[in-house]
Parts: sequence; C-alpha cells; structure tokens
Amino acid sequence: MKKAINYWSFAGKTIKESMQLAKQAGFDGIELTLEENGQTGLNSTASDWAELSEHAQQLGLQVPSIATGLHWGNPITANDPETRKKAIQIVEKQLEMAQAFGADSVLVVPGLVAAVFMPGFTPIRYDIAYDRAFEAFSYLKEKAETAKIKIGLENVWNQFLLSPLEMRDFIDKLNSPYIKAYFDVGNVIHIGYPEQWIEILGDRICKIHFKDYKRSIGGLDGFVEILAGDVNWRNVMAALKSINYDDWVTAEIGAYAAFPEQSIFNTAAAMDKILTL
Repeated sequence: MKKAINYWSFAGKTIKESMQLAKQAGFDGIELTLEENGQTGLNSTASDWAELSEHAQQLGLQVPSIATGLHWGNPITANDPETRKKAIQIVEKQLEMAQAFGADSVLVVPGLVAAVFMPGFTPIRYDIAYDRAFEAFSYLKEKAETAKIKIGLENVWNQFLLSPLEMRDFIDKLNSPYIKAYFDVGNVIHIGYPEQWIEILGDRICKIHFKDYKRSIGGLDGFVEILAGDVNWRNVMAALKSINYDDWVTAEIGAYAAFPEQSIFNTAAAMDKILTL
C-alpha cells in the first residue's frame, strides 16, 4: 500500500505548497479536491491542471484520487432538480480532472438524507433519496466506464447507506466495475466497526481514507489525530489484508490538528507505523 494525504489537510497552504510539504513529510501522493473556484475549481481548465500535474511529477508525487466537498451543498438526492443536475455535473468534472492528473478514482458523497452539521437542512425521505441516488449513479456509471475512472461512494455522516450491508447491496445493484466504495475508517467509529465494513465490502472498496475518532468526545470534535482515537488499527490492517487490499490509503485530517504543519509529519509517521501492523 502507498500512503497519500488529502489537500484539505494543509491549512492555509496553496496546492503547490501542500505538494511540497507532503513530499517533505514522506507521502507518496496527494489527493486533490475539486472546489467551487480556483485552480481546481469548476471552471478550471486543462492548462490549470497541467501546471499542477507537472509540479507533482517533478516532486515525485502521484495523485491517486480526486475528492470534493461540493456535494454537501449540491446533493445528488436534493429535492430541487437543478441541484441534482449540478451534482451530476460535479462528478463529471471530477472524472475529467482525474483523467488529467492520472488518478484512477474520484470520491463522491452518494447523497444526503440529512446532515447534522448543516443547520436548516430539510431532511429528505430515505426511500426517495435512495431512488434519486440510484438513478444518478445508473447514469454516471456509463460516464465512469467511458473514462475508465472509478466512482468511490464514501461513507459519510449523511444519514444514508448507514450499514455495510446496504452499501454493499447498493453497489451490487448498480453492477459496474467502476462504481465502488471509498471507505473512510474514522467515519464509522461512532456507529460501528471499520474492520467489519472492510470485510463485508471486500473488493468493492477502491480507496481508503485514514482518520481517527474518539467516541468519548463525540460529535465533530471527536475527530482526532491518527493513533489518538478509538480505531483499532490492528483489526483494520488485518481486515485489509484479508480482502487483499493493496491500493492507496489516504489521510484526511482537518481543523482538529492544533499544529497543522507538524500534524502532517505526525500523520505520515503514524501511517508508517500502521502499515507495518
């Protein structure tokens, strides 16, 4: 397995600065993110991406995947048809960006029923959300197959696809080698056990996010630096080995890091330790 780190982990850094720091810390790759604006924004061009791709190559960094946070404001399951249309366009832009950077996967939030950290969000009825998501990914799987880029559905705090059985069956119903799971280890600690999800999802997993969570703290504040939380990393690694996973593991750390730049180095060291288990 190779280790990468998500661009959101670099507080206040430009993409190029983040790439440089990732390399200094010993990461093999960096997961870039599609944003509303900027050099990797919805209106960014091939020339914007070419410059960044060349910089990554010069540093010896790979870009294994493209994430985005835009689906929180533009959910694939939204009541508004125009919002659902934009959500699909966001995935299409991710696929385009992934091709430009040589990534083989994109991370997608598979829709929302609710989002506890988004005040004022009107919950969407579960069965309606399910049908809308299935319709969207039935369309997008053809785009992914053409691009030869996997769409990884991430398990997030969206009150949707709440168990590994449901995630497994949703992916199986879509019946495409390019619709997979992007499994986030830390995101399930408050409701379950990541090693069980890994074993149940098996080869449906295309990518892994590493982060940690402390149940006794709870809420969004429960996310802590890797090795400081309740993830049983021995069990996680045993599960990954049991399904013969040998793809990228990508750290996703955030504002909970008291010293963001040092946290990058701490995270790299923690991942090195975990990968020896």
